[in-house]
Amino acid sequence: MTATHPAPGEVLTPEQARSEQAQGQATDALTTEPRAPREAGGVTDASAPAFAPGTDPLEVIRWALAAHPDVLMPSAFNLNGVVLLDLAVRAGYRGEVVFVDTGYHFPETLQTRDRLAARYPELTFVTLNAGASPDDGQTDPVLYAADPDACCAVRKVAPLQRYLKDRAPSALLNARSRDQASTRADIPFVEAGARVKVNPLAHWTRERLEAYAAEHDLPVNPLYFDGFLSIGCWPCTRAVRPGEDARAGRWAGKGKTECGLWAGDGKL
Repeated sequence: MTATHPAPGEVLTPEQARSEQAQGQATDALTTEPRAPREAGGVTDASAPAFAPGTDPLEVIRWALAAHPDVLMPSAFNLNGVVLLDLAVRAGYRGEVVFVDTGYHFPETLQTRDRLAARYPELTFVTLNAGASPDDGQTDPVLYAADPDACCAVRKVAPLQRYLKDRAPSALLNARSRDQASTRADIPFVEAGARVKVNPLAHWTRERLEAYAAEHDLPVNPLYFDGFLSIGCWPCTRAVRPGEDARAGRWAGKGKTECGLWAGDGKL
């Protein structure tokens, strides 16, 4: 059975989208990386120690907390993000976890956020654009189909950019890892840029992340166990099949690899 597609102007519910994405898994061609022009690899920040590839993420996080006391953590609560949250708390992080509600998140993602907020009361969970919906007027309800870059720019990137401009942190704690996609294969532990990006999980594999989450009984988004290895907005996310990288289910068939937070002209 092949997946159907919405008629022009039709907005699916998350449940309909999840069902149709699953139906299309067996017939769609494999998505391989890179699907978009690859940027130069991240540049290591000169102020950071020369962390070896096997460095414990806790050591990287503790360095970040000492060097950048104002550090913030953006998160979409994927597997990497959930593991980073737990490690950060263990390392002494007591700051903000910033999530952007695009209006198109799976209910399971919002439920995962709430479970994490209950588990880690020492952190401050901030939801930008809280209560957003496809019909809130920020964008055409089906802009994601016509121009996913524009949809991401308005609904995800811009709200976080505005918040960071106001808060002005010197660094961000980020959960990206090298094995997620070829576009992330070169990220260092500490990445230079407009803001220093600290990537404690840069060298952790998916298997290691899964083992850590299981060992510590972390509240992983249940969609992960249905093959959604990277979970974004429901219109642009499908489950991953064997032979694909962890982010292959994001914007499949759109020639798009990143939302714009970590790559492109508007990157953080």
